[in-house]
Amino acid sequence: MQSRNAPRRLVRSLTGPLTRSLTRPPTGPPTGPPSRPVRRPRLASFVPVALVAALLAGCSPTAGRSTTTDGATADVSPGNTLTWGWYLPTSWDPVTSTAGQDVHALALVYDALVQQEDDGDARPGLAESWTYNETGDQVTFHLRDGLTFTDGTPLDAEAVKANLLRGRDQPNSTIAAQLSVITDVTVDSPTDVTLHLDQPDFQIPLLLAGKNGMQVSPAAFGADVDAIATAPVGSGPFTLTEYVPDSHAAVVKNEEYWNADAILLGGVDLRPTPDPTVAVAGIRSGQYGLAVVPPAQVAAAEQAGLTVEEITAFTVRVIDVDATVAPYDDPRVLQAISHALDRQALVDVSFFGRGSPNWQPFPDGYVAYDDDLDELYEFDQDAARALLAEAGHAKGLDLTLTIGTAVDQALAEQIQSQLAEVGITVTIQMATPGTSNYVTREYPFYLDSFSGRESPVQALEVLFGPEGLMNLGRTSPPDLQPAIDAVRAVPLDDPAYPGLLQEAVSTAVTQMPNTFLFTWPRIFVHDDRVRDFRHQIGTVRFEGVWVEAS
Repeated sequence: MQSRNAPRRLVRSLTGPLTRSLTRPPTGPPTGPPSRPVRRPRLASFVPVALVAALLAGCSPTAGRSTTTDGATADVSPGNTLTWGWYLPTSWDPVTSTAGQDVHALALVYDALVQQEDDGDARPGLAESWTYNETGDQVTFHLRDGLTFTDGTPLDAEAVKANLLRGRDQPNSTIAAQLSVITDVTVDSPTDVTLHLDQPDFQIPLLLAGKNGMQVSPAAFGADVDAIATAPVGSGPFTLTEYVPDSHAAVVKNEEYWNADAILLGGVDLRPTPDPTVAVAGIRSGQYGLAVVPPAQVAAAEQAGLTVEEITAFTVRVIDVDATVAPYDDPRVLQAISHALDRQALVDVSFFGRGSPNWQPFPDGYVAYDDDLDELYEFDQDAARALLAEAGHAKGLDLTLTIGTAVDQALAEQIQSQLAEVGITVTIQMATPGTSNYVTREYPFYLDSFSGRESPVQALEVLFGPEGLMNLGRTSPPDLQPAIDAVRAVPLDDPAYPGLLQEAVSTAVTQMPNTFLFTWPRIFVHDDRVRDFRHQIGTVRFEGVWVEAS
């Protein structure tokens, strides 16, 4: 394995950030040993203390009057529907959806075995607790009593077994690689289910806090598995009542949800904004109650007197690279590209200053973040030109950068301009509509976003593992898997955990081709009627959120 104190121009690649608004430490050469104190994200949570206590107790503020975040009282109308400007999922089946951002829409209709705290830690979900055996290769989840799916069938240990095995074994599963650690699932009682693992793995609770742990009615997927893509049957806080592809989806409150008292909304109308530039106008007109907006729209939202929620989240801009395709199979070319990119300028221009340059797939302040990787590739055009010359491209190099949506055009053009200054001519092309490059892998240099994963080990595998969706070349260095396995084998509260995790991050970042650019925040805008919206680093959830009566 490459030394952590090796010169910065050894074979390395870019990896990008997942968040913003966290303080950056001083930069400099690697100095410390791999073992470091545990650090937690410094995240702001905008939930009143009384509401936090209510949610933890499984109840909610009383309908009618409630204390708001500013200490005033206001009418609470549990029956109100929130119109949410967000993305429709690529599939309503968590086993086959292909976009990381799908998890936010799927969480409306599904619940997972485990949920996430606002800072990303694991907390009980469908399972009220879990226990490991002494060797760490078995974990038993203890389900809540009386759980049911929205079709009335029981959500018991047998259902959990059926879901985990389907996710692991279904041929078109996009979560199979993450669940491959499970060798068997045994039902110990109606509420106890044990996962048998091929190695000690203390990441399982985090792993099952997202799509991997979402539970679908076995009766529904047993009858017609393909129908789940458009007609989900889950046990989440809401039930899908209407779905028009490429248009909208309507969900209503699931009164049988185990934590239904914490759901104050009567429903959510999920509607993608037709154009990000109209989101602010849509909120002002009442078309949306809450909408995601690009950084370019923040100033307009503030001028309109709307509330802007800039949230540290697992989101990063990245160029996916297939290192099995020339010229990306030459590490010097990848290093040159990385040195040629002025990440701060990318943030300042294309993202209006809403982001932070980064060279690794985790945010500063998160337990996986490695300080030693800061400024891994400093902006240095002379170094970029020298590397290109060493690689045989002294007279220049022609590349094609593929984008998936028109929204990415401005950022792609800025990348194009920066690379041109060192002799790299970039042609920008639009991907074929409906194409998933994670599946087809036809575009070896692809401007993308990474939405993160609940488990940092899962994030590493998605990005760098031999079966990782965002590893276009499907190859990994031989020392990466042992480094990841070492992280798995350590409990999350073990003092050695942070150092081992950061060592695995360093191993991946210094040898894999992914070219990360910068972290960027999730930005929501809403009017004053939407109250107690929470800042969550992971999946967007609506427990405790309410809409004030007009």
